[in-house]
This record gives sequence, structure tokens and C-alpha cells, in this order.
Amino acid sequence: VLSGRGFAFRRKQKIERQYRKLLKKRREVHSQQDDQFTDTYPEHLKHLYLAEEEKLKKRRRTREDSVPSEEKLNKAADGSGIYGSVCLMILNVSRTCTFSFRSVGTQEKFKNKTSNQKAKEEYEKIKAEHARRKEEAEKRKQQREEAQRLYKKKKMEAYKILSKKTKKGQPNLNLQVEFLLQKIQQNT
Repeated sequence: VLSGRGFAFRRKQKIERQYRKLLKKRREVHSQQDDQFTDTYPEHLKHLYLAEEEKLKKRRRTREDSVPSEEKLNKAADGSGIYGSVCLMILNVSRTCTFSFRSVGTQEKFKNKTSNQKAKEEYEKIKAEHARRKEEAEKRKQQREEAQRLYKKKKMEAYKILSKKTKKGQPNLNLQVEFLLQKIQQNT
């Protein structure tokens, strides 16, 4: 047995295994409970399921027989049992609520965009971003070219002054000294 690998180590491993099992069981229980109360859709198809759900909601709202009148609810409320108590609750809620179903539907219509509209908006954003970047790159390029042009112009002027010769072919030191003087005065 290696050092640190005795009975205490085995006991520790056994406890860790039991703990992992327990965690796994808890995860399974929680996932089953979550599945009971929520609809989970695959991510790549979620928009289709949600769109279908919206269509069904709209159909329910448009049908007249799906929203019972108060007279029908009162008749059902007279009966005993769960159905009667549920109808009473619906009746109380319908009296207290003042919003209309159609206004909610039209607001949702403007809020929720189709995948095609979202894709178009995203495409426009990307296109605008590319145009902006291209414009910035063009500006930088023009500035660089302008700076290079000015630099070359200055260099050419300095070269002309410094390369002048006397009649005998000697460098003209007077012009060189004047050039250096001008350079010193510009820097200060």
C-alpha cells in the first residue's frame, strides 16, 4: 500500500462515490419535476413551437364559443362540485378584469417579430457596421497618404537646399547652415 492510500483513503473514496450518486438522483428528480410543469423545446425549433402556440392562442380568442357568456357561467355556477366553483372563480375574475383580449393580442403582434424580420434587422446592423468600418478605413488611408505627401515634400526641399554646389562643385556650406538655423528656430 502506497503512503496515503490506506483504509482512510478508501473510506474517503467510498463517501465521495455515495455523494455523487446522491447528487445524480437529486438532479434526475428535479428534471422530472421541471418537465411536468414547463414545455421544453429544442433550441433550433423553439421559434416554430412558439409561433404555433401564438396561432392557437389567437384562434381561441377569436372563437365566440370559447369565451362563455355570463349567463352560461351563472348556470354552471348553480351546479355543485368542482366545475361550479371554477365557473364562479372565472365569473369573479371576469368581472374584476377590465382589459380586453384583443388589445393584448395586437400589442404582442407589434412586440414579437418574426424570425425573418429579426434576420433582416441583424443583416442591416451588420451591413451598417461594415459600411462604417470601411468609411473609417478610407479616412485613415487618406490621412496617411496626406502625411506621406507632406513628408516627401519637406524631404525634397531639404534635399534641394543641402545638395546645392558652388561653381567649383563644392557643397554650399552657407545654405546648409541657413537650413540648420531654420530647423532650430522651428523646433523652439
